[in-house]
Amino acid sequence: MVVNLSRLNRYTSRNEVVAVPGKVLAAGEITHPITVAAFTFSRKAEEKIKAARGKCVSFSDLAKKNPKGSNIKIIG
Repeated sequence: MVVNLSRLNRYTSRNEVVAVPGKVLAAGEITHPITVAAFTFSRKAEEKIKAARGKCVSFSDLAKKNPKGSNIKIIG
């Protein structure tokens, strides 16, 4: 599964936590900070997320921070 930043920007709000069961690509822009967990990120997508003051994390890091999985939006 592939998700572009434009989709993340459209379906998220500021400071939300998102899980992407696949790869995040850089098409589009991200205009607010979010935390994204994904299997992989393109280099440019990671740069754009960080430039918007967001975070890119692994699923294991996300599970450690939020073991119950509360308040996580899944976008595919």
